[in-house]
Amino acid sequence: MKKIILTGGGTAGHVIPNLSLVPALKKAGFEISYIGSHKGIERGIVEAAGIPYYGIASGKLRRYFDVKNFTDLFRISKGVIDSLKIIRKIKPDIIFSKGGFVVVPVITAARLCKVKTIIHESDITPGLANKLVLPFSSKICVSFPETLKHVPASKSILTGTPIRESLQKGSRLNGFKFVSFEPNGKPIVLITGGSQGALSINECVREALPEILKNFRVVHLCGKGHLANLNLPGYAEFEYVSDDMPDIFQIADIVVSRAGANTIFELLALKKPHILIPLPKEKSRGDQILNANSFSKQGFSKILPENEMTKEYLVENINDLYKNRNKYMEIMLKHESSDSIGSIINAINDVLKM
Repeated sequence: MKKIILTGGGTAGHVIPNLSLVPALKKAGFEISYIGSHKGIERGIVEAAGIPYYGIASGKLRRYFDVKNFTDLFRISKGVIDSLKIIRKIKPDIIFSKGGFVVVPVITAARLCKVKTIIHESDITPGLANKLVLPFSSKICVSFPETLKHVPASKSILTGTPIRESLQKGSRLNGFKFVSFEPNGKPIVLITGGSQGALSINECVREALPEILKNFRVVHLCGKGHLANLNLPGYAEFEYVSDDMPDIFQIADIVVSRAGANTIFELLALKKPHILIPLPKEKSRGDQILNANSFSKQGFSKILPENEMTKEYLVENINDLYKNRNKYMEIMLKHESSDSIGSIINAINDVLKM
């Protein structure tokens, strides 16, 4: 049996796409293992999926001066040693990386062990971790056509972002039960800041709730440690939802979200009208702004810049999106979704033949 190691972590957006590949990898005859950080969000998600998980030391390299850059270098070095031991134990045929700083020691160790690797970049421009490991990789799969001009043509392939099969199989009945809402009632707005949450969105939403709840019910995913424990009719809040997310998507009439690539491709696949509030440049490298602009130009998304977000403007945008939801749905329905999972499996098999 062929063996593959999946790696990626730090946020759910670096983990869920990997797990989306698992059914197809098993069908293709692969034995699957996962390498992630010791305490990252990826550990719980992967172990819940029943996949053998190996934790390693990892550190973050920042684009700005920080004394932690020096201490994290030691963690990365320790992560390389940890990865070498795991790779030599498993003896994989190939490693597939979804990104996040945990992948740097893994791909470095793979190079030392002469194991072939493929990396996947979800955003329009490659993140720092993928830039660092790109020279060691056999192939890079990308989600956006715009990304092709940022990576070597000889290594790149446009695959799109893998979307989990279960996403389309959600149950409205189970969704209503999960959030404790009645099936009949006001339309539902799903608001999420991603697996890490978004304090600025959380604060603005809570200020605007009295107005939003006049016309809508709200399901609010606010991130670990950010619950406000508000007891309001028509309002349900959770830190993070994993297995029940397909059910929640089924009951959502519109969505307010950050603009991480995995999330926006899921919204496109589900044809959910949505407002994107991308991370601003002062809080990121600007990748979410590029993602949101690409989707907005194609007519899929409505954008609300964070620096323009007030409770009044948030309410205005939610009301406007719901009023014009059919326009966005019609445009998304015309979009032909690619077989991202099939394309990635083909790329893996092609690299194995190299």
